[in-house]
Amino acid sequence: MRTLTLLGGLLAAVAFAAQAEPAPASLQQRIDAHVAAPRFAAASWSIQVVSIDSGRTLYERDANRLLVPASTAKLYTGALALETFGADYRVSTRLLATARPARDGTLHGDLILQGRGDPTLGTEASPDWAGRLADGLRKAGVRRIDGDLVADATYFSAPSYGGGWEAADLQSWFGVPASALSVGENLARLYVKPGGRVGAPALLRFEPDWMGQAFELDNELRTVAPPQRSDVSLVRRPGERRLSAFGPVSARAAETDYRLSLPDPPLMAGYALQRALGDYGIEVGGKLRSVSWPQRDALRDADKAWTVGDVVSPPLGEVLRRGFKLSQNLYMQNLLLMVGAAEAERSGANAADAPFRSTGQFAMTAMRRYLDRLGIAPEAVSLDDGAGLSRRNLSSAAAFVKLLRAHADDPAKRAFRGALPEAGVDGTLSGRLRDLPGRGKVFAKTGAMAQVASLAGYAVSAKGERIAFAVILNNYLRDADAVRASAELDEVARIVVEAL
Repeated sequence: MRTLTLLGGLLAAVAFAAQAEPAPASLQQRIDAHVAAPRFAAASWSIQVVSIDSGRTLYERDANRLLVPASTAKLYTGALALETFGADYRVSTRLLATARPARDGTLHGDLILQGRGDPTLGTEASPDWAGRLADGLRKAGVRRIDGDLVADATYFSAPSYGGGWEAADLQSWFGVPASALSVGENLARLYVKPGGRVGAPALLRFEPDWMGQAFELDNELRTVAPPQRSDVSLVRRPGERRLSAFGPVSARAAETDYRLSLPDPPLMAGYALQRALGDYGIEVGGKLRSVSWPQRDALRDADKAWTVGDVVSPPLGEVLRRGFKLSQNLYMQNLLLMVGAAEAERSGANAADAPFRSTGQFAMTAMRRYLDRLGIAPEAVSLDDGAGLSRRNLSSAAAFVKLLRAHADDPAKRAFRGALPEAGVDGTLSGRLRDLPGRGKVFAKTGAMAQVASLAGYAVSAKGERIAFAVILNNYLRDADAVRASAELDEVARIVVEAL
């Protein structure tokens, strides 16, 4: 039996157009019966199942219907990023200065932390990045900076949020702003516990503690006596630093943590570096400030800049694994904007007389060109962001399957396949389809938002046939006692594995 970890050779389907042949009776009947259940009467499906080995279309239902794909749209972003940069590409974050240090160790100029899209700074992949940069500056003889410390995120000429993102998402951990200069996945973790007595303010702390500098905190949380329960509300308007915390906290409540998006990630990256400089005995005499689009590049004369050092991200293939397996929105939105920045440079967009186009617009130009090469028509996919948070994203199941087939056997696309969650094993599929016999049966990208669920990837049938499939469900209002929408999609995948 072949599994997806042993895919090799040329894609058999390249030689054959997918043929819409009759599906095996059990497959056709079982999927039809499932999706035609009365609970889906008002919902919309788009499904396609194709054999990678023969190129045959084994099942389809409204396969060309455009529906909202949610996070499954990350498949397009990941494929484009790998095509543009390659799996071994590493993103560099540079430390620059507008002057070299004098003999007394004073740098008479600004120090510039210049981001180019690395989403891993301050994570377990790069925990000591600020210390390494500070150490390099000290070894270069710098003891004091007369100018400012500038956190420069202008490499992306784009809004911090993807097109079509909902305002209600922007405070949450999954709707963090994208930035060319990110830190700690652009999240702050806030811990809340009751005060020492009833009526006292609740106790709040950030971890790490310096992340509290990101907010202007207004704590109106009050400790209440049981049996009254905790009801914590945290509100920050988009674009503002003020965080309002209000509501009751039960005196018996355990400490609870909340993940909040940062209002100005570049500034906090700069603050992390400023702290590290202090630890290495380097004083910053000027201000800490951040610059992001539509502000101008902090470094006006790049040819005269002194490059102090840099830190690099893990290989793009590893970044993609987190983006796919954990459905990490920041990683995928940053990857899309990195593609856009590269496309802008390739096209000469920096010319003084060139009309303005955002980094996101350049990214979508590159995306359209890439999908055209795969034979995916414009009417089959319409994308508005890289993470899949936008409800303006549309895709058909057939478009997803065409993308998946193009990546099924190509050795250069191994990073794409390896980044997909494995059912019952890891990522967003770790708790799903765990009852399938044996491992290596389903590798797929999930997607979910209110009234939307999707699943697209690869399967290996009971007889060893390799399958590419996509299932999208929209406009599904489930009853409170019904199974999750994700389980409805898992049932389609289970039928594919068992019936073929």
